[in-house]
Amino acid sequence: MFQRLKNYVKNYADAILSALPRNRLLAIDAFRGLTITAMILVNNPGSWAAIYAPLKHADWHGWTPTDLIFPFFVFIVGVSILLSVGAQQVRGTERSAMVWHGAKRMIKLILLGWFLALFYYNFRDPSFNWLTDRLMEMRIPGVLQRLGVVYFATLLIVLYGSKRHYLSWAIGLCLLYTLLLLWLPYSDASGVSYQGELLMGNNAAAWLDTLVFGASHLYASNSQPFAFDPEGLLSTLPAISSCLTGVLAAQYLQSKAALNRKVLLMAALGIMLIVLGELLGQLIPINKPLWTPSYVLLSTGFALVVLAICLWLIDLKGYKRWTAPFVVFGANAIAFFMFAGVMARVFSLVPLGERSVQSFVYRDLLQPLLGSYNGSLAYALLFLVMSYLVMHWMYKKGWFWKV
Repeated sequence: MFQRLKNYVKNYADAILSALPRNRLLAIDAFRGLTITAMILVNNPGSWAAIYAPLKHADWHGWTPTDLIFPFFVFIVGVSILLSVGAQQVRGTERSAMVWHGAKRMIKLILLGWFLALFYYNFRDPSFNWLTDRLMEMRIPGVLQRLGVVYFATLLIVLYGSKRHYLSWAIGLCLLYTLLLLWLPYSDASGVSYQGELLMGNNAAAWLDTLVFGASHLYASNSQPFAFDPEGLLSTLPAISSCLTGVLAAQYLQSKAALNRKVLLMAALGIMLIVLGELLGQLIPINKPLWTPSYVLLSTGFALVVLAICLWLIDLKGYKRWTAPFVVFGANAIAFFMFAGVMARVFSLVPLGERSVQSFVYRDLLQPLLGSYNGSLAYALLFLVMSYLVMHWMYKKGWFWKV
């Protein structure tokens, strides 16, 4: 029985991986799949009141493993941009065509983000009005919106900038952001002036987002003296730097150096950046919502270390079969994100008796059996299994959703 199951898993993995081009670095696909899997896992607990500490975001300053997930995705977007641009240039695609395609992709990502923001209806409140309570109060920034803007800005830098200046762009954007964050004066509604604050609800990024979007259209709309959004305008600048670090990593991976040397140097550089991030964090705190430069260094360092481990384990040592589920998830990353976002909302809104579907599964089935924290984690894992069945079906059908 065990041997049959082992053979089935082996054959299944081989069938998934055999469809990939032979000259492709599987580690990049695995890294993307691992990242989007982790993102969906932490976004869908059974209860937000019962989450193990590593699966939570830091309250403000500081970091947890969960705080590394989004910059990992931004990093791999940068890797993909350089690889895609190189392939298109080989095919003779004109630069203007790549810009136009990139602009359309950015707009699609923004629209998808707004769709998720609007995909909500409170069935339990008879006075709920979707137009006034949701549409007119819609959160304007968001994860997909940031990805779209960061992707397009990075694409423009890659297409029109010199390869020698990618690092200068990354450093320059972080420096510009730091200067604005620490030196830009701003005032609240009562006329009180501030400068250089890095507090929740009181910093230059929060002030700008409140000024441009209005408090009701931001993630933390009730924060004082300013509403704020972790995917706001000003902090998009260092997020572009994070994406450019992925471009630089891809540039190095395309060099003629031996793969084992690339792995060693990437791991060493990653460790160095983690240390530098922690040291800089003594001056400018590591903070995900503000996407501080210390956070850029730290998250990029971890991204390089994880990618180096994947390269060593998969492409050097040949341990590949375990990556099959992550290849499936990574091949349809945006479709996976959208499916998870829609289904999570459906499960939390659609009533099942006096509870929602999510509450019934967690509180009536999993929590009594496993306890609060394990039950909450089990719900997230079951959500992943359900998502995998759908993504696997799409993968087998050859349906890849490219925005």
